[in-house]
Amino acid sequence: MSRLTIRLDDALDTRLRRRARGANLSLAVFCRNILAQATDRNSRYIYSSQDEILATTIQTLSIVATSVGQQSPKALEKGLEEARAILAERGLLAGESGQ
Repeated sequence: MSRLTIRLDDALDTRLRRRARGANLSLAVFCRNILAQATDRNSRYIYSSQDEILATTIQTLSIVATSVGQQSPKALEKGLEEARAILAERGLLAGESGQ
């Protein structure tokens, strides 16, 4: 097996480590998988399902959020706060991950 040594700026290192932790993987395994993905002809993100499944999930959650918001705006706001905290922790918000 070959060895690759690279230098990362601190911000990129932090984001990679956060994403690896979110995927429950070591940084080395996470980075190997990212590199494998970069050479994949299908160019799909390794840790998510296909786009159609993601789109369906987003639509379903939107419907649920609308329903909850109509019945209990406070419950919706609390759920959104918790979701934002989880996304930020995993580096999945634009402000946190540099996206």
